[in-house]
Amino acid sequence: MENILEIQNLSKSYKQFQLKDIFFHLKKGFIMGFIGPNGAGKTTTIKLIMNLLKKDAGAINVFGLDHISHEQAIKNRIGFVYDENFFYEDLTLQEMKKIISPFYANWDEEIFQHYIHVFQLSLKHKIKTLSKGMRMKYSLALALSHHAELIVMDEPTSGLDPVFRSELLDILAELMQDENKAILFSTHITTDLDKIADYITFIHDGEIIFSEEKDTIFEEYCIVKGGKDLLDQDIRKCFIGIRENQFGFEALGKNRDKIRSLFKDHAMIERPSLEDIMLYTVRGHHHV
Repeated sequence: MENILEIQNLSKSYKQFQLKDIFFHLKKGFIMGFIGPNGAGKTTTIKLIMNLLKKDAGAINVFGLDHISHEQAIKNRIGFVYDENFFYEDLTLQEMKKIISPFYANWDEEIFQHYIHVFQLSLKHKIKTLSKGMRMKYSLALALSHHAELIVMDEPTSGLDPVFRSELLDILAELMQDENKAILFSTHITTDLDKIADYITFIHDGEIIFSEEKDTIFEEYCIVKGGKDLLDQDIRKCFIGIRENQFGFEALGKNRDKIRSLFKDHAMIERPSLEDIMLYTVRGHHHV
């Protein structure tokens, strides 16, 4: 199965932050959720993929091509939906589209008009009059209108109402009927990914914690709930993070079979959400 995106040993240093040996790959036909708290390195990684920042070290290949030496050819095949505004505020949506569309060899006006209708946008409106959600819809309409094979989305549901977030997930699921496409979906709203992602890459403090199939992650990790009398120093070492209160504890563990054998029937063992995994990993041993 061909990788649309391959990242190896990618590094970038700032005064206050460092991206350290980032690695993951995304195959055709799949959606990858790219998760992590704000400031973890998600947007920096995406800017590096798009060559909006210069990397210090490592390799980025898109469609099997180096992302710098083949930048123009690659960007012609990428749909980019970003959580910042790259549009001219005083132009109308129609005027902005006329500037952007000639850059894409496969621009499809019919598809563009379709999404403008679906998203209930008016091409006569100026960009500066759009809400954050409307800007994201417009950005998505542009990204979907040139038959892009890789859709790169940075916080696409941030600031959107639940109804449109649900519509967006349906649109992405429909897009993935074409098995030659792939989506990299960066977000801190992990409930969106519970529904649609095939793979999850988790970044924290500039490092990759894991990059695996979503189903495998849910098989490995578990939430344990029980009384504080069950906790001792050895048991605590089994957990990635623990929350304790006067009634008991709740913890995230990784080896479900080992944890089940440790506690037998003395604790509740449940499937975690992606949010549970992210929060417990970020906070570590946290007392409340």
